[in-house]
Amino acid sequence: MTTLVSTTDTVTRDALAVLQPGFTGTTAPDWLLRRVGEGLASVGLFGRNIHSPEQLAALTARLRAERDDVLVAIDEEGGDVTRLEVRNGSSFPGNLALGSVDDVDLTRAVARELGRRLAECGVNLNWAPSADVNSDPGNPVIGVRSFGADPALVARHTAAYVEGLQAAGVAACTKHFPGHGDTAVDSHHALPRIDVDSDTLHARELVPFRAAIAAGSKSVMSAHILLPALDPSRPATLSPRILTGLLRQELGYDGLIVTDGMEMDAIAGTYGIERGSVLAIAAGADAICVGGGLADEDTVLRLRDALVTAVRTGELPEERLADAAARVRALASWTLRARGAAPEPGADMQEGTAPGAGADIGLIAARRAVTVTGSGAPLREPAYVAAFTPVANIAVGAETPWGVAAELSRILPGTVADTYGSDSASPADEVLEAAGERRIVAVVRDAHRHPWMGAAVDALVAARPDTVVVEMGLPAALPRGAWHIATHGAARVCGIAAAETLTGTAP
Repeated sequence: MTTLVSTTDTVTRDALAVLQPGFTGTTAPDWLLRRVGEGLASVGLFGRNIHSPEQLAALTARLRAERDDVLVAIDEEGGDVTRLEVRNGSSFPGNLALGSVDDVDLTRAVARELGRRLAECGVNLNWAPSADVNSDPGNPVIGVRSFGADPALVARHTAAYVEGLQAAGVAACTKHFPGHGDTAVDSHHALPRIDVDSDTLHARELVPFRAAIAAGSKSVMSAHILLPALDPSRPATLSPRILTGLLRQELGYDGLIVTDGMEMDAIAGTYGIERGSVLAIAAGADAICVGGGLADEDTVLRLRDALVTAVRTGELPEERLADAAARVRALASWTLRARGAAPEPGADMQEGTAPGAGADIGLIAARRAVTVTGSGAPLREPAYVAAFTPVANIAVGAETPWGVAAELSRILPGTVADTYGSDSASPADEVLEAAGERRIVAVVRDAHRHPWMGAAVDALVAARPDTVVVEMGLPAALPRGAWHIATHGAARVCGIAAAETLTGTAP
């Protein structure tokens, strides 16, 4: 492509500084290292970039050989959304599990241990936590990523999470401002709209963000959603009223504002990523997240040149771009000062946790989050596990394993498992035939959002009343089965906790 400007002038360096791009592979490509040397201040990591903690540490060290204060960001919420453990499932339960326990010391300890592990690998900016109030149980993209539906509960756990993460030297990025919880549309696919009045937004959506700001969240991520009560024409990411007027001026936030992924269809499909990036910086955003889907040098150059051209033509004030770049560099400086702040395992454990249990805090939390309805004798014989699997949303991804079968098979060798989807002609009949005389364990994820799943479970329970149901999503449906277990998330540790409950082997 044609480069419009010099790679050494101040405006060009500022334009590079505000980008948070991704790349492919498990080593830093030459083009990325070159751009870091030219002024690129941030790099975003995804599951495709991570093979092991050792490999990740080597990758981040290579980036820092080019620029010591480079921001290395990751989308590591724990729970269902993990990049650090994308191939095996997270060692930490997600927000809903923590919210269901409602122990802020536990949430703080989980976030601190997660932050310690990220810091050990050289990651210093985490695009988490989600501060969304999940007021719509049918929400297709938030769900278990939220601490819950009560604004006060979400607020106190958001603050605790921010404190824990940043105590480990990793900057938090509280998202998705001003709140993605009351949406029925996934912004990866289209532009969601929240039609409530301003008073409701202030009393519900904004409460956790106020708490995050008070807790010192180093960054906030904007949402690609339209809120007509705040701005009838532009989504939050592109809205001066929302980013500058509300977040900066009314809420008094002075940290870094990061956009959600600009290649998401809510922006890319309506404004395009170049135009969207210019409008976002002009509106008050300081950093452009891109790279989940577009992860090449051409994307970086397109966005860099779009920003520089907008400055040259007067569409984007040079001072606004310079201010955004300065905020990025200020956060980078904070991470340099915070480096080495990762606590030892066991620090800040909640009352009742065994000394030295820091590395196991995720499993401890997952066990506490399990709730059981009904009663039944623990499983002693190999079972048949039927996992009813919905299509994963983009934020979660389909590559991360989930369920109880692996751990149940370890405890009860000979356990058999199969997966069923919405395309199964008659899933209940198929399960009954495959199970034979084995006890059936039906594993579901957000059964309330998938009628085919609920119908299959109802048919199984009618035919085999001793069926056990494990809900690993939002437990909004009425409990089914002789024994109903809710894990409040599908992290690997949630599956372990469920299997321990099923077999009576929990400590």
